[in-house]
Amino acid sequence: MCGRFTNRYSWRQLKELYALSDSLYPQAPSNFEPRYNIAPTQRSFVVRLRSDGRRELVQLRWGLLPSWAASPRDGARMINARCETVATSRAYKEAFRARPCLVVADGFYEWAALTASTKQPYFLQRKNGAPFAFAGLWEAGHLTEEDTFTVITCPANRIVAAVHDRMPLMLEPSDWPAWLESPKMRLRCLSHTLPAEDIDIWPVDRAVGNPRNQGAELIAPIELLDNGGKR
Repeated sequence: MCGRFTNRYSWRQLKELYALSDSLYPQAPSNFEPRYNIAPTQRSFVVRLRSDGRRELVQLRWGLLPSWAASPRDGARMINARCETVATSRAYKEAFRARPCLVVADGFYEWAALTASTKQPYFLQRKNGAPFAFAGLWEAGHLTEEDTFTVITCPANRIVAAVHDRMPLMLEPSDWPAWLESPKMRLRCLSHTLPAEDIDIWPVDRAVGNPRNQGAELIAPIELLDNGGKR
């Protein structure tokens, strides 16, 4: 699954990386504050296509609310969509057909179970901080005025499987046009997540478990004792 992630990009970096049109942003936003602990139901950036085919950067709420959802609280249960069923499930198939997006991220967290009651968080990113985006879907607001999004997950590669059996579907920049522009190509992208050799992973402090905690210290590597404790 994917339950927490980071976005440390500045506006200038986002504009260049996602090829955002100057004409859509005549007044450039001030640099965004880096975020080290984006959690479900919070707002975060996604890139999607406008009706004129240009890419736009928008903030949506994490936790997709399909048109038939009965309560805004339902979004907390729909932060992730499984790649195996996303194109056919009642909850996601219309969004998969017509409302793809790229979820802006540069790293994410997964938790490994140490005991029945204790888990150790790990931070994961592309090697050397190379760019990627999560494959996502968005839905127009209907219970609230806010549009919402979900992150697609897939079976974990060998590196991620050491801590969790699933991972977010990570698309490299060369796959972004296919994901955004073609339902047929989106189906192919569902099997294009990054290989194990392209992932860096290290243990981090358990403070990341509290979504109120922010700051670069959350992704700082820690040294673990043999029993799983922090040195």
